[in-house]
Amino acid sequence: MSFTALVYHEIREGTMFSPEQTHPIEVRQDYEDNLPSPLFITLENFVMQMEYLYENGYHTLTLEEVRNYYYDKATLPDKSVLLTFDDCYQSIARYAYPLLKKYGFHGVVFVVTGWLNSEKISFMPEKSVCLTQHELEEMAGVFEYANHTDLFHTRSSAAVGRMMEADDLEFSEDLDRCNAQSIVNAKDTFAYPFSLFEDRNVSLLKSKGFLLAFTTNNGPNTQETDPLLLNRMVVPYFMDLAAFKEILG
Repeated sequence: MSFTALVYHEIREGTMFSPEQTHPIEVRQDYEDNLPSPLFITLENFVMQMEYLYENGYHTLTLEEVRNYYYDKATLPDKSVLLTFDDCYQSIARYAYPLLKKYGFHGVVFVVTGWLNSEKISFMPEKSVCLTQHELEEMAGVFEYANHTDLFHTRSSAAVGRMMEADDLEFSEDLDRCNAQSIVNAKDTFAYPFSLFEDRNVSLLKSKGFLLAFTTNNGPNTQETDPLLLNRMVVPYFMDLAAFKEILG
């Protein structure tokens, strides 16, 4: 038995999205970056994918079910899939939340707590803007929230993330700051920013009691998969329904 974990970042209506344009982020931390086009999905494709999961009887996993699968050798329901969303951008509330609620689906959001805005900002389709903690709290019936660092979701190059440059104490303190926020209720679960990390980062997570950690490496997850190196499949804007069905196995 295995399960597929899917990861979404940004959703845009087709008329709002062009893969050729740049996609700047706007977050509370003093950090500038652009979100790559493959991390976007059109609303039309997202709706089609969620309809497919619903109509074909897929079960959307909770993190407790994933923990039990690895640490208690529990079986998973048939057609299990884990829906995850990274970085807490506005489209999670605008598009993902109402659709998941409609279908009775469950999702996991990885929160960069140092990015959350203090005040609600009007939707800006030309930028990736973070939500507020209050907005996340309003969606708690559908989502659970896990650690994606407090201020470590930065990179100095395409191949070097902040965790790789910091010492263990700095990384440990950042993890603690993120987990200290009340919105983060899955305090033993982590997603590696940009999927950039070193072996010592994994070892530190283990020493601090983290039970699950997610990359964005392709492939299904079996009970032989290291629970601190779990796979997640990025769903890009150009993935058609046939390819979506294929990654579900």
